[in-house]
Order: sequence, then C-alpha cells, then structure tokens
Amino acid sequence: MAGWEYARGLHELGNGLYAYLQPDGSWGWSNAGLITDGEASLLVDTLYTPKLAAEMLGAMRAAAPAAKEIDVVVNTHANGDHCWGNQLFEGSEIVASAACAAEMQELLPATFAGLIAGADQLGAVGAFAKRVFGPFDFSDITLTPPTRTFDSELILSVGDKEVRLNEVGPAHTRGDVLVHVPSERTVFTGDLLFAGSHPVVWASVRNWIGVCDRILAMDVDVVVPGHGPISDKSRVAEEKGYFEYLTREARKRYDAGMSPMDAARDISLEDYSTWGEAERVVVNIVQLYREFSGDTEAPGSLTLFSQMAEMSEP
Repeated sequence: MAGWEYARGLHELGNGLYAYLQPDGSWGWSNAGLITDGEASLLVDTLYTPKLAAEMLGAMRAAAPAAKEIDVVVNTHANGDHCWGNQLFEGSEIVASAACAAEMQELLPATFAGLIAGADQLGAVGAFAKRVFGPFDFSDITLTPPTRTFDSELILSVGDKEVRLNEVGPAHTRGDVLVHVPSERTVFTGDLLFAGSHPVVWASVRNWIGVCDRILAMDVDVVVPGHGPISDKSRVAEEKGYFEYLTREARKRYDAGMSPMDAARDISLEDYSTWGEAERVVVNIVQLYREFSGDTEAPGSLTLFSQMAEMSEP
C-alpha cells in the first residue's frame, strides 16, 4: 500500500495508531500494533521473544508517551510469534479469546527450544526447523497466559477510541481475533492476513475464506497484517482468491485419489510465484483434504513440518 515503506520498526498510521513491522515477514518475523488515545494504550501482539518485544517497546515509548505503561495487551492468536513476548507485560491486562488461551497451553517455548537444540539429529525436518526458527532464542521465555478471555466479541475503550475484538476462528488457528478500530478505519488482522507470503492453515480453510469476506465487508482503509507490509483490502481479496483456487485444485486431486503431498507438488503456484514460504501449501492441502473427507483427527505438528521440509527441498 502506498504511503508506508516496508521497513523494520514503528510506523505511524495516524491519530495515535501505529504498526510495528519486522521484514521480511517470513517464519517468526511478525507484526504488532499500538493503539493510543491520550494516556491510554493497547498493544496488539507481543512478538516471538522477550528480546524482540523489548526492542519494540523501546521504539513505541520513544514515539508515543502513552506506551510508557501499556494498559491492555491483545493476543490475536496462540502462535508464539504473537504472544511469547507477553512476560514483559505482566502488569497489563492481557486479553485473548478463550480458544486462543487454551491453545497457548499446547504451544510451549520449551518444545521449540528442544527442536532447535536437537535439530542436527532430525535430518531434513531438523534442517528446516533450524533454518526457519534458528534466528530466535526461546530459552528465556516464560509462558504468560491471558488474564482476561472472551467469546465472540469484546468491545474495549482506549481513551475515547472504541476497539472491537471479534473472534473469528477457527481459521489460521482455533481462536483467531480481529482488532478493529472503526473510527480510524483500521483493522489489525493477526495472521488472518499474510501479505506477500503463503498463509498457513492450522484450523480451517473454509472458515478462513469467510473471514476474508468479513474483512472485505468492513469499512476500513488500512489493514495491518500479521506478516508483511501495511496493506489494504486488496491484499485480503488476493488471499481469498488463493484459498478459493487451492480449494478447487485440491478437490480435483482429492477426487482423483492423489496424496496431499503429490497434490501440493502438482498444483501450479505460478500466480503466487512472488509469495514467500511456498512450502506451506502442503499444510493447506492437508487441511483441505481433511475438510473434504470430514476427518476431525488433526495430524501432528512434526508430521506437518516434515512435509514442509520435504516441499522446501530443491
């Protein structure tokens, strides 16, 4: 979107709103947001590690006096790169959907630390994990859960600004939340938008398409994605089109008896050749096959990462 450079650091959106960006937006390099009014403040997501969160907080405090004390933190979902910086905000109210809070207990920093430590013994999947997660230090993370949860919708006030939290998962994860500031025509999507990279579906493709429709129906001009540059609704429309295309193509191959891995290799991604993290397509195809068959048994994370590791090989 014109007007904001995709550069690391804090970007002012106007009237007390900010986006914090971490190019290149690939695995772990997530975005966050800050909403202020007077002395009141709300932080959207806390990044992957306390170190990254501290760097972000320093930039925010230098730009916005209200960030000296963060009143409220909202975690948009349970993936660590959006909530493992929570420990720096123990004095703040930390808000998430109930489904997000439950899922956080299943995604432990120690698991990732162990995966990186033992990567050399895990072959291709270890090499893949080391490549995508190796830049991050998970050793000093204390899992810090939300102090307040909600279902469906929660309306908060940041000074005189109304902030609407809409639970729209399961989609990317089980408890995804949109953070909408109607007066500023702005929405922070968390990982319901990956701008410029392949999204990864841990929960529901079908529902995610519906979430795209919901965002497209919003009266917003600025869309801050979970990864990638500050955007507008055109990026949401692109993502919806991607999911619709994958659904059509995967269905043909499912009906023909092709395996998810073979389908992922067979489907042309030419229209998305500039998007990063193409290995994620296999996770999305696996999820689509589950939706086609009605399978409710989710595959293990190690299985999915093994498949992505195989997809990423030359």
